[in-house]
Amino acid sequence: MIDRTLEKTIFGRLNTGRAIVIMGARQVGKTTLLQKVFSGNEDVLWLSGDSPDVVKLLESPSAERLRLYFGNKRTVVLDEAQLIPDIGLKLKLITDYIKDVQLIATGSSSFELANRLNEPLTGRKWEYQLFPLSFSEMVKHHGLLTEKRSLMHRLVFGYYPDVVTHTGDEKTILRLLTDSYLYKDILMLENIKKSEKLVK
Repeated sequence: MIDRTLEKTIFGRLNTGRAIVIMGARQVGKTTLLQKVFSGNEDVLWLSGDSPDVVKLLESPSAERLRLYFGNKRTVVLDEAQLIPDIGLKLKLITDYIKDVQLIATGSSSFELANRLNEPLTGRKWEYQLFPLSFSEMVKHHGLLTEKRSLMHRLVFGYYPDVVTHTGDEKTILRLLTDSYLYKDILMLENIKKSEKLVK
């Protein structure tokens, strides 16, 4: 697994009384990063904004109800947080009233999530942006010479983790990323009706 520079920073911010928010495009490795940070730790509750039951749980939460749901877990990771209505207020509730729980939220639609979080979580969060792999991360992974030899290839296909780790399938993976994720996020953000125009 390729080490991410942000990993040490996340470790250093745990249990400091603030939520940790990690934003970035889909498939840059936000969930993978957190799975590595909490590897072997059974004290983590993983929730996803993609799951209807999680959305329902957070429809009209109270601190007591959430405390029961979290149980003895000391860390709660909420993936795809931008899909939860009024997410900023709900994260504020957890941060203010369930102080013994470390809250971590990730979001793919960075603009959307940032707009929903900024006011409610002012002074209550550490916020980070995760990008695709960097040149320095790849140098640490397999050495400067190897990465310099791969530079022209990287300039064409980029540093998405899936692209880097699946040599030979770069075009297929990039096509899937654009079709499944990037266009979807752009269409959702701008409410564009005729998506075929965007593809053209």
